[in-house]
Amino acid sequence: MLRAARTGASVAESAAELFQLEGRVRNHLSAAIGKTEARNRADAVRVAEANGWL
Repeated sequence: MLRAARTGASVAESAAELFQLEGRVRNHLSAAIGKTEARNRADAVRVAEANGWL
């Protein structure tokens, strides 16, 4: 989900790209934000890239 968010795609665009429901994408992004202790999706992407997860 963070890979899709890295492109700047909206939740709806990410869901369509990943063949998932928008709610599932939101849930996964929220979990990623919480686990990385980020403030938003952009911060979560930065943390993931800095740690080599993406």
